[in-house]
Amino acid sequence: MKDERTLAYINMFAVLGAIPTLVEIVPEAKEILGKSSCSVGIAVKGGPSATLCFADGGCVMKEGCDNCVIKLPFSTPAKFNGMIDGTVTPIPSKGFHKLPFLLKQFIKITDLLDKYLRPSSEDLADAEFKNRSTTLMFGVIARAIVQIGNQDKVGQASASYITDGVIRMAIENGPSAAIAAKNHRLHYSGKVPADYTSYMTFADMDTARDLFDGKINSVATVGLGGVRVGGMVSQVDNVNRILDRVALYLA
Repeated sequence: MKDERTLAYINMFAVLGAIPTLVEIVPEAKEILGKSSCSVGIAVKGGPSATLCFADGGCVMKEGCDNCVIKLPFSTPAKFNGMIDGTVTPIPSKGFHKLPFLLKQFIKITDLLDKYLRPSSEDLADAEFKNRSTTLMFGVIARAIVQIGNQDKVGQASASYITDGVIRMAIENGPSAAIAAKNHRLHYSGKVPADYTSYMTFADMDTARDLFDGKINSVATVGLGGVRVGGMVSQVDNVNRILDRVALYLA
């Protein structure tokens, strides 16, 4: 079963956390933002809080929302999750003078993100779109692993067996990320250090996409060389157990 609080952390840091990459790799996102600058903070009572800072045609996400221009408060994780699935309309508690940015650019950016994370078969027929979509999905999944390992009870159990170190996740000739384990807490980084203790590498974008979409079996793919693992394999085994939970939450 899904835990609403865990889902809120995933929606905040894995799903909305993909917006900086979206702005970086999708020209349409840059066109939507233009020269606009604003910061949108989201605060979930009993859950996560973060701020998306838009400026100079780029975006970064920061934890907390003390210095945001627009603030969207949510009284429960379930209501925040409702905003993500389109069933709850947020009401700002500050930043009313910037409502045009919220109602135009921000909504268009989140709609564009949804298009790339929930693509149609027609969209995926375009190779460039597919590569961008797969890159974004890769980041969402890597960040979701971290949130599930830290917040979800089943995920925490798997994380408790992960020895301190860094697991490198990557798509050959594509994106990479680091999942660092320390004292059984997981941390995400888009930059992989030179030294890591284990790795999981997808052979190519098509293999990664088929795995993300559930079209091929991960165990069989490892056996056929579509996914290469190495180093401290126990780390990868436990990350894979957490990965099994990702499909439940992102479905």
